[in-house]
Amino acid sequence: MTKIDLITGILGSGKTTFLRRYAKDLLQQGKRIAILENDFGAVNIDIAMLQDLKSENCQLGMITGGGDPDCHKRRFKTQLISLGMQHFDRIIIEPSGIFDMDEFFDTLHETPLDQWFEIGSILTIIDAEMPEVLSEQMEYLLATEAACCGKLILSKWNPEGQETKEALVSRILSHINRALSGVQCSRQFQESDLLVRVWDTLTIEDFQALQSVGYRNYSYVKQFHTDNMESEVHYFMHLRFPEEKIRELIQTILSDTDCGKIYRVKGTLPANDGTWWKVNATTEKIEMTSVKDGQAVWIVIGDHVSREKIDAHLLPYNTDPEYVSI
Repeated sequence: MTKIDLITGILGSGKTTFLRRYAKDLLQQGKRIAILENDFGAVNIDIAMLQDLKSENCQLGMITGGGDPDCHKRRFKTQLISLGMQHFDRIIIEPSGIFDMDEFFDTLHETPLDQWFEIGSILTIIDAEMPEVLSEQMEYLLATEAACCGKLILSKWNPEGQETKEALVSRILSHINRALSGVQCSRQFQESDLLVRVWDTLTIEDFQALQSVGYRNYSYVKQFHTDNMESEVHYFMHLRFPEEKIRELIQTILSDTDCGKIYRVKGTLPANDGTWWKVNATTEKIEMTSVKDGQAVWIVIGDHVSREKIDAHLLPYNTDPEYVSI
């Protein structure tokens, strides 16, 4: 049977960055793998960031459901049936940060998927810079996406920071366990459940161990459904800004409360030299990285997002006449 690994984590936790490293290790082992981006939106920037992994031994795919959970689940099953017929060694699924874990378990128990696949490892990425207080819905997602994981993996850890490793671990575990209690889940994480390492130092042995951590069976009280989450995803396409204005525009959107409570801005923009700027921004940090390929689109994720207010910030500087926002 083909093992399916699930990499979960709330919005902006670092799932795609970790997935790249995890997938590269599998490819170095000579495994034939498929990566499936499972999202509710109409556009998935993360799949564009994985294009360099595409090869004879690595297939990329994505699922969108247009915001309709039933449609999304059907497409998820159809995609898995297609992958099951191709006999991969391993499949890695990265869901949206707004994800109902029941969809994953329920779908894999349906025929014929239950005869072709088994769950490998469920890995949950936890942001070391995660705010101590999240919205009620984000606390719910934090808990439910971690409840059944085989391992918590800390992202964005800076060992040179002011906070000691011991204090960081205590703070992170306390937050997650508090969130788990909030959904009436009996699981409480211990220090041994959390991998705290600089990702550049992870070895082949580390990744092989992660491939074997499995998952746990824990129940919780469902408080929200993906179709009534306040968190929204909006797309702003056909963008071209003066390079010196990009950071300023991002900062303006993140700080303007009329735009909504923005958690993340991510996407790619054309650069003057023919390359692209990969953008990944939160209120804590704005990252811009030069990449070879991209798509002129930003994805803005937040609560009560006002597309019109964001339009008002972007339009005065956008020089692409085909600009559209949805």
